[in-house]
Formats: sequence, structure tokens, C-alpha cells
Amino acid sequence: MKIGIDAMGGDFAPEAIVEGAVLAAANLPTNVQLVLIGKQDIVNQLVTKYGYQGSQIEVVHAEDVVEMGEHPTKALSQKPHSSISIGFKLLKEKNIDIFCGAGNTGAMHVGALFSIKAIEGIIRPAIVGLVPQKKGGYAAMLDIGANADCKPEVLEQFGVIGSIYAQYTFGIDKPRVALMNIGEEEQKGSLVAQAAHQLLKENNRINFVGNMEGGDFFDDKADVIITDGFTGNALFKLAESFYTVASERGIKDDYIDKMNYEAVGGSSIVGVNGNVMIAHGISSPTAIKNMITWACKQVEAQIHVHIAKALS
Repeated sequence: MKIGIDAMGGDFAPEAIVEGAVLAAANLPTNVQLVLIGKQDIVNQLVTKYGYQGSQIEVVHAEDVVEMGEHPTKALSQKPHSSISIGFKLLKEKNIDIFCGAGNTGAMHVGALFSIKAIEGIIRPAIVGLVPQKKGGYAAMLDIGANADCKPEVLEQFGVIGSIYAQYTFGIDKPRVALMNIGEEEQKGSLVAQAAHQLLKENNRINFVGNMEGGDFFDDKADVIITDGFTGNALFKLAESFYTVASERGIKDDYIDKMNYEAVGGSSIVGVNGNVMIAHGISSPTAIKNMITWACKQVEAQIHVHIAKALS
């Protein structure tokens, strides 16, 4: 298994990325190789600085960097030798099994669509966020930012691909799928939400359990939470802020600790022909280490293969 990582992407790159990779490498199975993509001299110096002496990290040179504020499409077309462009080239050619990055989120999303492309039949790929539940484990929420506006049929398809994601990532036979709304009654919500509810209700490929409200977010009411990217992003970042507030007030709690963005470290793009994971721009070494752990699980789960089979 080869995990490709954009060594130059993120607010604290390349130092935090390389240090996180070194931390992860100390506990990786022997069959896992980390491929750091970035300016070779700099990355090699940092690998040495952080004391790595093993053989599970290799470095692939990339001359350019897509900066955080750059326009995604323009940057990728004008910088074919950037770490993101080369990462997706390696993924497309199957020289790596997953590509992870904490850099320009738009460029990661556009790069996935331009290189490995959307799975045939997918209307819009989505980003999945993991929401910690009170009883343990996580619920998968999609979308958390890729699609701010969604038509009812897009939300319905999120239910299908989200169910597949939960089935093969969490090992749940019939994941419970719920639609985030402003009330539990099926006639509640916007016209889009009402139409999406009917489509989800009539879809016999998923175990739809109805609407759920924001107050049910952590209460193990569903294994898959469906919403548009605008609402999902707001909810996801609100949950992350609970950890920040608790830390500032000196509150230590094992459950709230799971809301720390570092706990999982990355979010998968689902609906494309390969494994892609996006991390926070502010990612610390700990976040990168944990992202790599989840990346291994995503490669093993092969979600894109199961989605393609389901839609064929």
C-alpha cells in the first residue's frame, strides 16, 4: 500500500506534514509506504531533522506549490509540476493508492475531478465528515463543503453513496440514513428538503430513517447524515469549535476530545474513481499522523470500487 501526501500543502507545511509522516511511519504496518511529494531537498532535510531512519518513506520531487489562496483551476493548469498536480498524476497512474493533502481544498477537489474523474453515474462527488456519537463511533455526514447548493436528486444520491461509505468503513450491514432538517415531520423544511425526503423514503437501496434535527446531531440517531455542503460545513465546524471552547476553559472530556479536528485528521472525497483525502489547512503533525491512519482504512475499504459497482 502506498499513501501519497502533499508535503507542501497546508499553513504549516512542509514542517508539520513531514513531522506527521515521520510520527505515522513509526507505527505503520510493514506493507505501507509513505510517498511525500514536494521539493525534494527540503523534504529530505526535514525527514532527517525529525530523526527518521527507516525505509517506509520515499520522496517524489515537485518543483511548484499551489498556494492556499490561488484559484484552483488556474493554479492546476498553470502549475503542472506542483505537488498537487504530481500527486494526482501518481494516483491516476496507480503508483499510489490514495492521495492526501492539507493544502488548497478547491485544488484538491478540482484535481480529483480532472484526473481520476467522477464515477460514472455520480451527479456530484461529496466530502465526508465524521461526527463523533455519544454512544461511541462516528456518523458519516455528507456533504461538508464541496456542494453548497444541492438539488433533491443529489441529496438522494448522497444517501446511497453515504450508505456504501458507512457499510464498508464502519462495517455496518444496513446503515441508518437520515436527512438533516428543521423538524422530524416529512413535510418540514425547504422545498428542496421536502423533495429530497420523498426521494430518500422511496429509495429501497438505503435504510432511510427520516429527518433528524440539529439537536440529534450527536445522539446516534443515524449512521449517515445527509445535507448540503453549506449546512454540513457549518455544522461540522461548529462541532469542532466545541473542543476549542472546552480547551480554552480548561475542560477535559474524552468525548469532546473526539471533536478536535486532529482526532481523525482528514475527510474523504467520495464519488471519484480513487481514494482522495483532504485535511485542514491548519493541520498539525498529530493531525497528519491520524490522517495517515484513516487513509490506510480508506484504501482497505475501497469505497470507490463498491460505489462504482452499485451504480453500474
